[in-house]
Amino acid sequence: MINTNYRPLGDRVIIHPQEAEKMTQSGIVLPDSAQDKPQTGVVISVGPGKVSDEGKVIAMNVKEGDVVIYAKYGGTELKVNNDELLIVRESDILAVKS
Repeated sequence: MINTNYRPLGDRVIIHPQEAEKMTQSGIVLPDSAQDKPQTGVVISVGPGKVSDEGKVIAMNVKEGDVVIYAKYGGTELKVNNDELLIVRESDILAVKS
C-alpha cells in the first residue's frame, strides 16, 4: 500500500490508478501515445464524507483498499514519491469491484 501524508477532505478519495495495458491480447506492443488512460484503481485514502445542508456528515460508500472504476477525465493528478495518484470526488467513482 502506498503511504501518503495527504488526507482527502469532504467527499474526496485518493486513488492509485492501475497501469495502462502495454500489450494487446494478440501480443502487439502499444506505444505510450496509443495506450488508453486507466479508469480503474485502488482506493488509498478516503475523506470523512460530504456534509449535508443540515450539517450532518454523509458516510462514504467506498473504503481504503477498494478497487474502483472512475470517470475517465475526472479528478486531479498528484505525484507522491514517484507514484501517480488521483484525487476524485466520490460522485466521480462509477463502480466498486465486489
